[in-house]
Amino acid sequence: MSDTMAPVIAPPVGLDDVERLAATCVPPDVWDFVQGGSGSELTLRANRAALDDVALVPRVLRGSGAVTATSLVSTPAGMPVAIAPMAYHELVHPEGETATARAARAADVPFTVGMLSSRTLEEIAETGANTWFQLYWLTDRGRMLDLVRRAETAGCRALMVTVDVPIMGRRLRDLRNAFALPSQVRAVNMDPAPTRAHARTAGASAVAEHTRAAFDPSASWQDLEWLRAQSRLPLVVKGVLDGADAARAVSCGADAVVVSNHGGRQFDGAPASVTVLPDVRDAVGDRAEVLLDSGIRSGTDILRALALGASGVLVGRPVLWGLALDGAAGVEQVLSLLRTELADGLTLLGCREVGAAAQVRALPGPRPVPPSGVRYP
Repeated sequence: MSDTMAPVIAPPVGLDDVERLAATCVPPDVWDFVQGGSGSELTLRANRAALDDVALVPRVLRGSGAVTATSLVSTPAGMPVAIAPMAYHELVHPEGETATARAARAADVPFTVGMLSSRTLEEIAETGANTWFQLYWLTDRGRMLDLVRRAETAGCRALMVTVDVPIMGRRLRDLRNAFALPSQVRAVNMDPAPTRAHARTAGASAVAEHTRAAFDPSASWQDLEWLRAQSRLPLVVKGVLDGADAARAVSCGADAVVVSNHGGRQFDGAPASVTVLPDVRDAVGDRAEVLLDSGIRSGTDILRALALGASGVLVGRPVLWGLALDGAAGVEQVLSLLRTELADGLTLLGCREVGAAAQVRALPGPRPVPPSGVRYP
C-alpha cells in the first residue's frame, strides 16, 4: 500500500459517531443549546445511566427477527419510533424542519412539529410526512386554538401537548453563553417577527425570556379537558413521570402519554424516564398508549423501552445531530442506524417481530417502589 494513499473515511456506524461529527458542524453556543440540560445536568446524565442499567434476557433458537410495521397513536409507522418535538431546527441546518420531515417520510416514522419550529407547520406538512403537532400552554388561549385549527387543516394526525414546561428550566449553559437566536431563526408559527428570543443579555437566556412571556404556568387539569374538547384529533400528553398523573391524563381524554423528563432540560433531580416507565404503564393499563423519550440512543434502547411496557419511543437530539451533519440525508442515516440496530437486536433476543419485544425479560428492571397506599383509577 502506498504511503501517500488517502485514509479511508468511515461512515458513522452508531449514533455516537453522528454526535461526534455533528459537534464540528455548528457554533459552540448552539451545540450547548442542543446538548445541555438544566441545573447540574444530573437528570440528563441519569437518563443514559438508567437505560444502560436495563439488561434484556435473550431467548435462543427462535429464528431471525424483522422490524415489522406498526402504528403509533393511530398513525402508521415503519418502526416503533417517532421524532420528538424540538424547537428551531434551522439553528443546525438552513432547511430546518422541512429537511427533518422529508427524512421522516422516507423512514416512515411520524414527525412531531414543534410549536416553536422555525418552519411553518403548513410548509412541513407539504413534505408528505405523517405529522403530529405539539402545543405548549400559552397565556393566549385564542392563539392556541388557532394553532389547533391550523394543525387540523394542514392534516396533522395528532396533537401533543407538553405539560412539563410551566416555565423553562434553568439551563446553565445557555445562561453562561447569553444564548439568543440568530435573527434569521424564528418561531414562525407564533411570532414571525423578531422577539425577546433574539435579544442577547449577559447572564440570561433570550429563549427562556421569550417563553416566560408567552407560556402559562397556571395551566391545570381543567385546561387539559378544555383542549380535549377542542379537537377530534388524538391527544398525546407529553411530560408525565408519575403514574397518578398519567392515569388522570387518560381520564381527561388523552389517547397516549409520553413518559418524559424533557431530556433532562426541566427539573434537575427528576428520575430518569425509563425508571418510572413500568409504574406509568401499570397506572394506564390498556386505556392508552405509553411512549418513552429522554435518552434514546440505539436500537437496544428502543427494545428496552418496549420490554418495560412502552408502545414506542420518541427520538430527539440524535435527529438534530443528523440534521446538522448532512440535512435530510443525515437524519435518514440516524433513523436507518436505529432500524438496523433494532432488527439485529430482535434477532439476537429471539423475537421474530417487534411486538414480541414486550415479552422480553428485563433485568434488573429499574422499577421504583410505589408509594404505599397509592391507587390509580
